[in-house]
Amino acid sequence: MNARNAVLIVLGIALLAAGPVVRAEEEPAPKVEVVFVLDTTGSMSGLIEGAKVKIWKIVNQIVSGKPVPEVRVGLVAYRDRGDAYVTKQVAMTTDLDAVYTALRGFTADGGGDSPESVNQALHEAVKDLAWSREERTLRIIYLVGDCPPHMDYQDDVLYPVTCEAAARAGIIVNTVQCGADTMTVPIWQDIARRAEGRYVQIDQSGGMQAIETPFDKRIAELSDRMSAGTLFYGDKDARDSARERLDDAEKGVADAPAESKAERAGYLAKSGRLGEADLVALLALGELTLDKIDPAKLPAELSKLSPEELKAKLTKLVEERKALQQELVELDRKRAAHIKAELEKAGQKGDSFDARVLEALKEQAKRIGVTYD
Repeated sequence: MNARNAVLIVLGIALLAAGPVVRAEEEPAPKVEVVFVLDTTGSMSGLIEGAKVKIWKIVNQIVSGKPVPEVRVGLVAYRDRGDAYVTKQVAMTTDLDAVYTALRGFTADGGGDSPESVNQALHEAVKDLAWSREERTLRIIYLVGDCPPHMDYQDDVLYPVTCEAAARAGIIVNTVQCGADTMTVPIWQDIARRAEGRYVQIDQSGGMQAIETPFDKRIAELSDRMSAGTLFYGDKDARDSARERLDDAEKGVADAPAESKAERAGYLAKSGRLGEADLVALLALGELTLDKIDPAKLPAELSKLSPEELKAKLTKLVEERKALQQELVELDRKRAAHIKAELEKAGQKGDSFDARVLEALKEQAKRIGVTYD
C-alpha cells in the first residue's frame, strides 16, 4: 500500500467517525419523487411566475421531514397542439438548481381554446420519466392547470388509462385546479380519485406571497460561503459540467427575491449537497469513502497536494461544511417560525399553490414514515 492510499484510508475512518453532516440514520433514507405537470398556456402567467419564487420553498419544506428524505424533482410543461410546443420535459433529478433554471425559462403563452394537451402531458409524466422502483419511496405528480383535456385527439392516451397505470406503479396524482372553470372541476376530481390523490382548487394566479425576514441576509452570506467551498468529483468533463451548473444556478438566483435565496439555502443545508458531484457532500454523507477515491477524478487543486496536505484540506472542508449547515438549519427554522407568525397575524388562509402542494405532501408522506411538525 502506498502512502497516499494509506492516508486516504485513515482520513476515511476519521470522517466516518465524525458522522454525516445532517443525516445520521443507518438505514437508507426515505425518498420523495415529485413531478409537476404544469399548464404553461397564456392564462397561467401569474401562477408560473409565482412558482418560480416558491419552488425552493416547496423542496425546502419537503426536506424538513423526519427522517430527512432524499428528494428528486422533475417537470412536464404543456400547452396544446399548434402552440410553440406541446410538452417539454425536465428529467427527475436531485440537482434542484437545474430544475429551478429550467423553470425560470418557462413563460405563459399559447392556448386560446379551452381544452389543452393534458392527456399527453400526464401520460409522459407517468411513462417517460425515470421513477425509481425502490421501497419507501413516495411518488407524486401534481397536475396544475385551469382547463380540461382534449378528449377528441384520436392518438392520445386518455387520462383514465394513464391514471390506472399510475396507480399500478404506486404514483399518486394530485390535481390543483387554478380558477373556477366548471368543465375542469369534474375531470380534475376524477383524475385525483382514479390515481389515489387529492383535488384542490386555488385562485387563478396561485395566491402566493413572498415574505422577507430578518434572517435572510445572514442566510445569504452563509449560502455564498457554502458555494465557495464546493469542489466536484469525477472525470474532467463531469467536474466542468457540475461547476458550470452551479455557476449558472448562482447567477440565476442573484436577482431572485430574498425569499427564493433563503429557501434555496435552507434546502441545500438540509440536503447537504450542491449538485450530484459535490465532493464534500459525497464524503460527509458516506456516499464516497476515501479509500475508493480515484485520484484522477479529484479537482486539479487537490490532485496536486501531497497526501498530508490532502488530508488537511478535506478535513477542513468537511468541518467547514458541517458548521455552515448547522447554522443554516437553525436560521431556516427561525425564519419559518417568523413567516408562520406573520401569516397568522395577517389572517392569511393556507389556500395558495405552495400551501396546498405541501398540505397534500405532508399527509401522503406518512405512507413512507416521514412526518412534519
